[in-house]
Amino acid sequence: MSFLRRRSAATPAGPDFDVLAMDPGDWPGNLGAGLLPAPDGSCQGVFLRYDLFGGRGPAMIIGNLPEGSPARELTDDEVPFEVAQLLAALGNDEPVTVVQSEDTPVMHEGNLLIVKRIKCSESRISCAQFDRSDGVLVTIASWDRPITDDLYALLKPLPAELFQQG
Repeated sequence: MSFLRRRSAATPAGPDFDVLAMDPGDWPGNLGAGLLPAPDGSCQGVFLRYDLFGGRGPAMIIGNLPEGSPARELTDDEVPFEVAQLLAALGNDEPVTVVQSEDTPVMHEGNLLIVKRIKCSESRISCAQFDRSDGVLVTIASWDRPITDDLYALLKPLPAELFQQG
């Protein structure tokens, strides 16, 4: 897939990889973005928070974590970083664990993605992950909304200007 690549042009202040997410203009709610900085200043991940609940909390978080990001290092039953961020944003402090995961093939623009569907102990959470061809792990965590195959058609790289400072 041509859009799954590292940037080689002028380096933005944010990540050195294309962030795969839904374009803010395509989403009718509020968008928030966060960068995970490493001590050396490099970007260890980007997560985007989509709010459809009118300021009462996010509906979805999409994370992009490159290889080597500490946020990717989890124990077997530990929830992904994006699920933890979603729960924290919703003010849910109940312990949540992964109870099951299953690999599912999904077609995206003529390409086959192997999507890992993660079932959590909190049944209102939907979570899916897939690896991009550049080694970036994309995780989608949704609150009270199932993640359907139609969602993958909405994913596209966001412009680098979105992450530039100034």
